[in-house]
Amino acid sequence: MRRSCLRCILPAMLAGAALLIAEVPMPQMKTVEPDTAKTGDILTVTGENLDKNAVAEVYLTDEKNDFKAVITEQSPGTLKVKVPASTKPGRLALMVLTTGKQPRLIVEPVKVTIE
Repeated sequence: MRRSCLRCILPAMLAGAALLIAEVPMPQMKTVEPDTAKTGDILTVTGENLDKNAVAEVYLTDEKNDFKAVITEQSPGTLKVKVPASTKPGRLALMVLTTGKQPRLIVEPVKVTIE
């Protein structure tokens, strides 16, 4: 009896999870130029699903401190952000806040060195 219930419930749960994931395309950053920057510089990020429908905010993070960057341009394949004045020097990852009903912070595999 218990196994038959699980066989019914599990597919429904997986389908529900798939709908939540499919709600908003997942942003994916692939490159950042320049790879070394100073506060006030503009970073050009390339990737997929970087438009306003998928990305609400961008941060630079050292995983202890997050620095909100100002988005200056945004399209599906390119994002331009200004390095905030409060950013501490070091090797920082880029992190996005997704849009949608359940926004999530996602640390991207793209890093930049701030001098």
